[in-house]
Amino acid sequence: MLIKAGIVGASGYAGEALIDILLKHAHVRITGLYAKIDKPLAISELFPRLRGKIDLICKEIDIKEIINNCDLVFLALPHTVSMGVVPALLAAKKPVIDLSADYRLKDSRVYRNFYQVDHKDKINLKKSVYGLPELYRENISKANFIANPGCYPTAAILGLAPLVATEAVDLDSIIIDAKSGSTGAGRKLSQDLLFSEIEGDFRAYKVNSHQHMPEINQELGFLAQDEVRVSFVPHLLPLARGILETIYVKKSKKSKIKKGGLTDFYKKFYKLEPFVRVRDAGDYPNLKAVVGTNFCDIGIQEDGDKAVIISVIDNLMKGASGQAVQNMNILCKFEERTGLL
Repeated sequence: MLIKAGIVGASGYAGEALIDILLKHAHVRITGLYAKIDKPLAISELFPRLRGKIDLICKEIDIKEIINNCDLVFLALPHTVSMGVVPALLAAKKPVIDLSADYRLKDSRVYRNFYQVDHKDKINLKKSVYGLPELYRENISKANFIANPGCYPTAAILGLAPLVATEAVDLDSIIIDAKSGSTGAGRKLSQDLLFSEIEGDFRAYKVNSHQHMPEINQELGFLAQDEVRVSFVPHLLPLARGILETIYVKKSKKSKIKKGGLTDFYKKFYKLEPFVRVRDAGDYPNLKAVVGTNFCDIGIQEDGDKAVIISVIDNLMKGASGQAVQNMNILCKFEERTGLL
């Protein structure tokens, strides 16, 4: 089966990464590229390295054309924009994988608090499936609308899921110290993201107020069947891509994991997951091991009733476009790793 795929938001970092992945995919042909641009432009003019690989014109967003040309649509649009596009695509029965935050948070009031706009599509908000395959693979396989997770939440949830799902962690103890490369903020003109501003610098931002924090709390809360409120401090690295999160937790009194057995427990939990690699005890992951891949690498250190979990991903791959293609593979019944190895 050959899928005709469209990418809306093709001019951004996530859109560019999607093009790279789908050009290598055995079961996909890119049939439409769209973005919020001033005039149609060859995608090879936006990204010269694509010359000779793909000759499509990146056009302004035209819903009717997208529906006519594409079997499945990836939305790599800025937050608050996707919800203006999704209803028409779903009404035309086109499967949609949305990389924005518009359909991740199930409580529209929380969305309003963190994105400063009212949600315009609450009906489809209820229908979206959160696209983290390691937790929701069965739901994804039956879905036609997937809300792709954020980059920080992907690393955080994968790092914490084994403990939270088994009541092995004190939910009030979770501290997430996260660091991301600059592409996590998207391809937009911002003084804070200029090379001359970030080169040689390292800083925290949006301390305990980042828009990904409620997403982490929501998903961990679903796993724990209890309220979760993590402490979350993101930092901007003077690098282009990659996320490293150092997560500090205290084990709960309910924990049944034997002392010193946390690494083995994680390895068993993720044994069948093709894109989660749990390191041996004392071996901690680094950015170079995952950048350019769809892997999440996890390392663990135990100290009595405390533990440190290090979770590392590429923010544009497992944190965005790679995970979106992984979700497409599950949805379309392709082998899950197709195009990603």
